[in-house]
Amino acid sequence: MQFDLKTTDPKSKARAGVITTDHGTIETPIFMPVGTVASVKGVHQSELKDEINPDIILGNTYHLYLRPKTAILEQAGGLHKFMNWDRNILTDSGGYQVYSLSGRRKINEEGVKFKSHIDGSLHFFTPENVMEIQRSIGADIIMAFDECTPYPCDYNYAKNSMHMTHRWLKRCINHLEKVPLKYNYNQTLFPIVQGSTFKDLRKQSAEFIASVEAEGNAIGGLSVGEPAEEMYGMTDVVCSILPEDKPRYLMGVGTPINILENIALGVDMFDCVMPTRNARNGMLFTAHGTINIKNKKWENDFSPIDEMGITFVDTMYSKAYLRHLFASKELLGKQIASIHNLGFYLWLVREARKHILAGDFAEWKDKMVKQMSNRL
Repeated sequence: MQFDLKTTDPKSKARAGVITTDHGTIETPIFMPVGTVASVKGVHQSELKDEINPDIILGNTYHLYLRPKTAILEQAGGLHKFMNWDRNILTDSGGYQVYSLSGRRKINEEGVKFKSHIDGSLHFFTPENVMEIQRSIGADIIMAFDECTPYPCDYNYAKNSMHMTHRWLKRCINHLEKVPLKYNYNQTLFPIVQGSTFKDLRKQSAEFIASVEAEGNAIGGLSVGEPAEEMYGMTDVVCSILPEDKPRYLMGVGTPINILENIALGVDMFDCVMPTRNARNGMLFTAHGTINIKNKKWENDFSPIDEMGITFVDTMYSKAYLRHLFASKELLGKQIASIHNLGFYLWLVREARKHILAGDFAEWKDKMVKQMSNRL
């Protein structure tokens, strides 16, 4: 993997760059639609490619390991071929899913024992077998196995967890060298900075992660319920330490406003289930604010969903029609809203990139944050 930093905004730490892998280029800043189980919920691959047009999407190690299982993915020739996606894929390590299974898992130095949410069967994740699983899945960018701490979190717990994540990283790196590639392209490992919302721990973790000299780095354990200002504070600390010549990925973030604020702090890559999850509940993101399409005010509004027309659904359907679909519990409503929201997220990061390259990102960001705060 190669990362070329093109420019940094003069009035913020926002960066525009290009990541190159064996599956093509990724222009940063970038948002990665979440394809948890080899599917971006409610969206065909053709719509994903032609309308939403991301350079990279995300798959989930925990879910793919349980279903369809790695043996099936290997028989298919890897996740790209299984889901017919010829662009980049990143897989997370399963650390966040294990964190979210708080009542169904036990963590110790060796790894994590957990019960499947599907059938209750027992499984064990270690740094070593998570590297093997991600080799089998075959994503271009793979994540180190970490523990994602909850919020709020006791200082000593966060400290001990962070040090364990660092020890697990060493085991990931050592084992990955022994596990050959399964397909005819390279994979890149990103380690993950932890430390909850404690500035000294975040600083310590970022310094350790930077010392590993990986080809890219991630920031984990944020967007787990902490106030936005805490998230920004931790991101700022970490980005001031992580190397400038490597991409920075903030995991699981966030709202359109969160994304712009974190771009301003120096983050290059994002993922979040919010555009599709909120879409399925009738919330649409736009450049002028959020729309709850279920509200009665849209019942006889025959204007396009979004006059900006980022994707085909925006001008093909009216707000009144989309509201009717939600009121009738038609699946098409959720699909339309999902395509709209994902298209908007990709538009947003690409506009951010344009303004970083033009040198006026900071002013544009402030204007957009104000606009997007509206409830329409």
